[in-house]
Amino acid sequence: MDMRNNLCFLLSFFCVTAFAQDGNLTKLYGTAPLEVVEPVSVDTVNADGKKMTAEELLKLRLNVPPQTAFIKEYEADTAGFFRTETIEGKTSVQLFSFYVSAGAYGKAKVEATSPGMLELYVDDQLAASKKTTEESPSQAKDVSVELNPYPGANRVVIKLLAKSAQEATLKIKVTDERACSTRNLTVTESPGRRMTLDDAIKGRRVSDISISSKGNYILISYTDNQGERSYALTELYTVKSGRRVWIDKNRQKQQLQWMPASEQLCYISKDGTKANLVSIHPETLEEAVIACDVPDERITFAPNEKALYYTKSPSPRGEKDGDVFRLHTLTDRSGRKPAHAFIYRYDLATGQTRQLTFGSHATYLNDISRDGRFVLFSISDETVTERPFSRQSMFRLNVETMQVDTLWKNEKYTSGADFSPDGRKILITGSAEAFDGIGLDIGEGQTANLYDTQAFIMDLETKRIDPVTKKFDPAVQQGRWHDNGLIYLKVEDKDRVNIYSYRLSDGKFTVLPLPEDVVEQFDVALSAPVMVYYGVSVSNSTRAYLMPLKSNTSVRIADPYGEHLEELTLGEVKDWNFVNSDGVEIKGYYFLPPGFDANKKYPVIVNYYGGTSPIEKRFESRYPMHVYAALGYVVYVLQPSGATGFGQKFSALHVNTWGIRSSDDIIEGTTKFIETHPFVDRTKIGCIGASYGGFMTMYLQTRTDLFAAAVSHAGISSISSYWGEGYWGYSYSAAASADSYPWNNRELYVEQSPLFHADKINTPILLLHGTVDTNVPPGESIQMYTALKILGKTAELIQVEGENHHILDYAKRLKWNESIFAWFERWLKEDASWWEELYK
Repeated sequence: MDMRNNLCFLLSFFCVTAFAQDGNLTKLYGTAPLEVVEPVSVDTVNADGKKMTAEELLKLRLNVPPQTAFIKEYEADTAGFFRTETIEGKTSVQLFSFYVSAGAYGKAKVEATSPGMLELYVDDQLAASKKTTEESPSQAKDVSVELNPYPGANRVVIKLLAKSAQEATLKIKVTDERACSTRNLTVTESPGRRMTLDDAIKGRRVSDISISSKGNYILISYTDNQGERSYALTELYTVKSGRRVWIDKNRQKQQLQWMPASEQLCYISKDGTKANLVSIHPETLEEAVIACDVPDERITFAPNEKALYYTKSPSPRGEKDGDVFRLHTLTDRSGRKPAHAFIYRYDLATGQTRQLTFGSHATYLNDISRDGRFVLFSISDETVTERPFSRQSMFRLNVETMQVDTLWKNEKYTSGADFSPDGRKILITGSAEAFDGIGLDIGEGQTANLYDTQAFIMDLETKRIDPVTKKFDPAVQQGRWHDNGLIYLKVEDKDRVNIYSYRLSDGKFTVLPLPEDVVEQFDVALSAPVMVYYGVSVSNSTRAYLMPLKSNTSVRIADPYGEHLEELTLGEVKDWNFVNSDGVEIKGYYFLPPGFDANKKYPVIVNYYGGTSPIEKRFESRYPMHVYAALGYVVYVLQPSGATGFGQKFSALHVNTWGIRSSDDIIEGTTKFIETHPFVDRTKIGCIGASYGGFMTMYLQTRTDLFAAAVSHAGISSISSYWGEGYWGYSYSAAASADSYPWNNRELYVEQSPLFHADKINTPILLLHGTVDTNVPPGESIQMYTALKILGKTAELIQVEGENHHILDYAKRLKWNESIFAWFERWLKEDASWWEELYK
């Protein structure tokens, strides 16, 4: 390394561990030395004729303890050597540990010099060994290893074998192997480190939760992601004692679930070609076969435990006719005839199976009444000539008399229904336009957003329907009746997902005081006032809770990522809202880099919604914001007009605009954010979005030169080609382009398509797309890339082989994300080295 690079390295260094001007560590932390006892020699040589050597002692396994065990502090002498401890007259081994991280892409070199033998480990892997001994430090030899600590931190552990005080000397040098930059290479003895992409992917997290009928036992499922592989685990938790038992691994117990009334677990066990229903007593864990040779299908227990329900097609889907075939539906491009599934009831007492539905329509089981007498089922018809392209009919079937009551026929905007505990009412979900628009609360000239889901209650005797959420702004995701006279609703509530209770007696909504920003799932005991749920927040991963409904006080019962989280140093997250030019408040929040310095200037990355759902305050996401902040960016997230969860009038702004109002908000919000935050470098603003957000990235660049770099994943460049070619293009357009088509609204389909304004784009833009994306076909990025290249614009296209709308494969996901990181580093930090390393 030349003097210039040495100087740059030292100027950029900020760490707990001190350094001399030549890059040598001046402080080091180690464990206490351990005596190495040589084996008893029953012979002078081994079977290969070799004598026992110190090298064999060096290779002996020694477990590396956590960083908290490294408490012995050493300071280097003027020559840069640490004089470590020895055990007088004995051979000893000692461990030393530190972390190397960087603020930007680069390479670091670690050199370890000693007269003694040593091994050098990087992230628990042996990286280099020194197998020689010298007489003095001046004659000492070294070993080295190259690190690439960005965007992660490398733990370096050195194992030193020493027989004397001379051999127990050690010098460590860490140098930056690249040209001078703002990399902020750091070395520290603290395990606290900035978050990396692997932290957002790997680790154990809660994935499911359910509670027994009387509230005494809880099932908690976890996913343990190890990168290329992941594992499923299920835990049985006893509420009273706090006992925890691993009851299933990798879903070996198929369909493991609570029985609805008897507070026992059950699962499907295969015995050759037969399937048996097996119960598990949660206290004793004893198993018993409830029924033999049950249907090998996805089952739903009747609440009274007398029957199993399932849906099944009497024959498999019709095969397509060779390599030349016609399509049967707009939503299925396979060419196979659609299967018609019917509902069946299996009686547990007699073993008799009854087919409950039949016809030319597939039937869908919605719910079963508490007493087991009634079933709610629905059918749907594809009606492609009018929005929303399907109609639903709902029926109540008395399974004892087989009498059918039609609850509604050919309704265009409903989705599902559930019985009340007494079976006299049903909770219905659908869009505000359902039932002749009785749930609408929009402005004049507006069309409701189909994805802003509402709740309705029907009295089954009078068929009267009450649009209970008409004046309730959050969008409904899930509803559960309870015996206490309340309905519990999981809702999209601005940038959070909350649970509200709805009291039927007076129509009052009350938000539950929950500690998480985003509730992922909840369950309520059938016959006890107890709820369980799990959720995630902006600065922590999934955690599970038990909540007695009388006190509404949450008790945390699982935090599988908590220990991992303690290793990470996260930046602060702050809310920041503004009032747009229409006088409407636009909510948002922003992430600050760890170690934030208000006197510095930081590049900014702006993120916005895809589809129409707001960007929730969650720790992990497609674009993990804490990782971007850890890379030295301020990340500004805003919820522009059209997002659901803010009320019908707000979400309706998504319809038939395709970017007009929402892009105004993004430009206005970004401009005001820059103006009100002096730590922002206004010349280094980037933006990123996916799907509809990818469209928005392209569209923004046709309207403004505010951004210095842009990233579009799976973006839509031409609304008309996406509308016709994407598997769900036309159905999504039922919300985004209500009653507008290429033949009756050319202005929308052409003028709002970024492809037709490609000549206005001056921002360097990165386009990314999975090659088998069925939602937004890859041609949407290809045609924009083609246009920009012909125009001589700065653009790159990255295609991810074999991936659909989401990039799920671990290795591909890493490079996909690194491509994004490198693109922003190239244009927002003026360092192209990472990009050039990825795509030589």
